[in-house]
Amino acid sequence: RVNVLESGGDSVQAGESLTLSCVAEGSEFRANGFSLGWFRQLPGNGREAVASIHTNERRTNYAKGVEGRFTITQGSAKNIVYLQMTGLRPEDTGTYYCAAGRYPLMIPGQALYWGPGTQVTVNS
Repeated sequence: RVNVLESGGDSVQAGESLTLSCVAEGSEFRANGFSLGWFRQLPGNGREAVASIHTNERRTNYAKGVEGRFTITQGSAKNIVYLQMTGLRPEDTGTYYCAAGRYPLMIPGQALYWGPGTQVTVNS
């Protein structure tokens, strides 16, 4: 089992920046070579991919709507990732989830373990 936990959600003004953090714990994480990714669920929508990073090679993927504004990075340990969000827009408002699973981890079906989510609200 892998336990995933996100943090850093907040209420901000449009144009501001916010960084989310994610930690994945459990021996299965490294043993299975899982990668980490960020998904979000906007009001009235299904869960969608935001960004992901290959744990060992650090290759990254981004959804078109966030490319150039959001950056996913790996922390000092391979089980930690950050999502740096700049130029936030009201339409970015939603619940952001970190997930562990198989790379490229850009569709919900590739996620095996989910965090509980953290709320991001962008006010206009």
